[in-house]
Amino acid sequence: MRLTITDIARTAGVSTATVDRVLNDRAGVHARTKRRVMSAARSLGYLEPGGSDAAEAAPPLDLAFIIPGGTNSFFAALSSNLQDLAASHEGRARLHVHRMEAFHPKSLAAGLRDLASSADGVGLIAIDHPLVRTAIREAVAGGVRVVTLVSDISDVPRHFYVGLDNRAAGRLAGHLMGRFLRHTRGKVALFAGSLLYRGHEERAIGFRRILAEEATGLTLLETREMQDDIDLCYREACTLLQSEPDLAGIYNVGAGNRGIARALDEAGRAQDVIFIGHELTEHSRRFLLSGAMDVVIDQNPRQEAELAVASLIQAIRGPDQSLRSPQVRAQAIFRENLPDA
Repeated sequence: MRLTITDIARTAGVSTATVDRVLNDRAGVHARTKRRVMSAARSLGYLEPGGSDAAEAAPPLDLAFIIPGGTNSFFAALSSNLQDLAASHEGRARLHVHRMEAFHPKSLAAGLRDLASSADGVGLIAIDHPLVRTAIREAVAGGVRVVTLVSDISDVPRHFYVGLDNRAAGRLAGHLMGRFLRHTRGKVALFAGSLLYRGHEERAIGFRRILAEEATGLTLLETREMQDDIDLCYREACTLLQSEPDLAGIYNVGAGNRGIARALDEAGRAQDVIFIGHELTEHSRRFLLSGAMDVVIDQNPRQEAELAVASLIQAIRGPDQSLRSPQVRAQAIFRENLPDA
């Protein structure tokens, strides 16, 4: 069957008039729309892949990434790695990293709407909130490709999620906590940044579930949401150590490890309270070496940045519906298997 511009228009989600303007290199078409039409024409076989055409003159893809601000060392490392990748994509894509207020759905939704007005694709660490879900739906409906990373979001048409299976990561932490404390009867504290992050919520669920299954001698205390604040984590850990003399373990699903480690050191409890946290940074590396932390559940920020950029470009070019979101592997790091810095 002979292909027509109607087929291209249907695939690209634009009008036949827009397809006609793009194929004949007429003015008045946004660069993002032009790229989408040319991608659809190539994927349908209307144009030769990589052939010389009007699309070759199109500017590089504009990719925007929204990363929370604050003192979270992993987010800082992820942001730095995304910025480092900009040079390797020069001429094909322009990468822009925006640090925005953490744990603030209204700010994130407003930032996403602002970036979606000019970007071809947006990658973000999502907050699972109605305002953010609505902003993502609007961006996708407007032709912007959206990829979530680190923490996913429910019930939205995002194109890929790049990150850990966070529930499995929480179960891994719970399994290790249970093995460390298998002959102990005591209490375990659970710290989170914010349960607005689906990733934090899923880690907490996985942790709670496996302790209930495998460590019946341990009592899990209520989850404490610390907003990834180092000082808040420190004060809360100090209070816990004073009020719960039988505290046997702490699991921190988010940031703020520096505050917890400081409290354990000052209380003289660093060697007898099992402390499990996330992300291998210069700080958590130091705590593993000193014995203040026992395990770090790590995800590689360089790998995550590379997968996020590749997934966003793939989504813009037209994702194969059979492709799955790239999986980032969780790795348990102990003092004995610390990788080189």
